[in-house]
Amino acid sequence: MLLALESSCDETAAAICTVEGEILASAVASQVEIHRRYGGVVPEVASRNHILHVRPLVEQVLEEAGVRLADIDAFAATSGPGLVSSLLIGTSMAKALAVAERKPFLAVNHMEGHLLSPFMAGNGPPRRSVALIVSGGHTMLVRMNGVGDYRLLGQTRDDAAGEAFDKIAKMIGLPYPGGPEIDKLACLGRGDAHDFPRSFLDGHSLEFSFSGLKTAVLYELPRLKLEDPAVLADVCASVQEAICEVLVEKLVLAARQAGEKLVTVSGGVSCNRGLRTRLAARCEQEGLILLLARPDLSTDNAAMIAYAAAQRYKLGQTSALEADVDPNLPLVA
Repeated sequence: MLLALESSCDETAAAICTVEGEILASAVASQVEIHRRYGGVVPEVASRNHILHVRPLVEQVLEEAGVRLADIDAFAATSGPGLVSSLLIGTSMAKALAVAERKPFLAVNHMEGHLLSPFMAGNGPPRRSVALIVSGGHTMLVRMNGVGDYRLLGQTRDDAAGEAFDKIAKMIGLPYPGGPEIDKLACLGRGDAHDFPRSFLDGHSLEFSFSGLKTAVLYELPRLKLEDPAVLADVCASVQEAICEVLVEKLVLAARQAGEKLVTVSGGVSCNRGLRTRLAARCEQEGLILLLARPDLSTDNAAMIAYAAAQRYKLGQTSALEADVDPNLPLVA
């Protein structure tokens, strides 16, 4: 069994899984309400709360799984990318447990956790596919040949899709986190109410850019009466349509270029209902097999970190206790 910790941003999480990847226990302590008053994540506040939550969460998952600390065969933690002050809490705790129990330690890339999460919950094992990882901090297309064998196909040149959702939501007066708020209102509006730009949607590029969309919305705001619920819903629906169209078409294009039939989608933005609906319809049209990470495994969680660690552990891989955290840790070197 492996016990993993996730503390890359503002969620503290712990999970226990078997080497085969079965999740025995998973718990998350959210800080959304704390950071909402600031309109975004405050690193120092996040790290202080990780310190408060990490030990109780470890105790909780051990009790949930019905095991003792001595039963754990290896300890893992997210080592990057993320906020340095947050990453240090989870990795320090996992390393301390590994030393105390004289067991191996595994440093896990947060993006690899997202990448492998669609193969959890009975969809495994991880196998050849084209993946879209779409979250608050990252938007990328990855060709996966197997665990640890990844090739970057394309990524955002500026804002990630989740970042665009959150920043636009703030512009139009919606609370943090903005992505889910836009998703709620989008179903009440018309996606064709505003013709917002779709960058790099030219038929061959696998790169993304969402900064132009933010600028377009900013310029449109003086002409809008956002106090009208119908107008606000139309803006949300149009923004969501613009972002989702680009994400879906790029994924389909990447699958065509790679000659792959299996596509996976993960990361917090993959919870977006408009995106899921469009993905299902488009993949069926193209004859693609779609694996979506389960919603509770899409946002930051330790279950995906435990699963990724289990895949590495099965290959005989572990990490040195001296391994440092890296806020800019790339998925593909």
